[in-house]
Amino acid sequence: MSWSKLILSLFLLIPSSWTRDSRLNAAIDVASQSYANGEYEQSIKDHLAIQEQFQIQSAALDFNLGLSYHYAEKDEEAAAFFDKATISSDKILSSFAFNQGGVILGNKKEYETALSKFKTALIQDPLNEVARHNYELLARWMEREEERKNEDEDQPEPSDFAKRKKAEADRLVEQFRFKDALQLMTEALNQDQTVSAYNQFITSLQEIVEIDEN
Repeated sequence: MSWSKLILSLFLLIPSSWTRDSRLNAAIDVASQSYANGEYEQSIKDHLAIQEQFQIQSAALDFNLGLSYHYAEKDEEAAAFFDKATISSDKILSSFAFNQGGVILGNKKEYETALSKFKTALIQDPLNEVARHNYELLARWMEREEERKNEDEDQPEPSDFAKRKKAEADRLVEQFRFKDALQLMTEALNQDQTVSAYNQFITSLQEIVEIDEN
């Protein structure tokens, strides 16, 4: 599965409560601009400056820092700020923070925990279509992976005879003799049931032969 399909939130959240004076307004503009320009290292500095100079502590600022750290490829720091943002009383903001945390976990292949994050994002805001997409995408992928795993476990260990026949079929495929390769594998399967370990290969040959004959 390609985790590039997971959707990220691309916007910054600027609460109106921050804009209490011209200096703060200017600092917010600078931080917003550096983020918009893709200057994520600078965006981190600019948002931290807002936090330090104006003594602002808010879930929205944590969320913005999480985004900046994430796109600066510093996911450990990003995850920490997204976690802080999840406790926001603003359910929409909390939902997006859970979603972003799930994206980071998914990229780390911590799929069960990522799925839980996406589920919590939907609990916080059932209308969060970004989180819904990510939850459904990951849940389907995990289900298919489990099915593939079970199929692999059910496959017998191929005998030496089966391995030889597979090698012969591979050589035929290299010569584009797909029909001959299919016939060889089919006959081998009738002689030795462990050839079924290569059922996926046989199915692929069948599909190719059907296309050629049509």
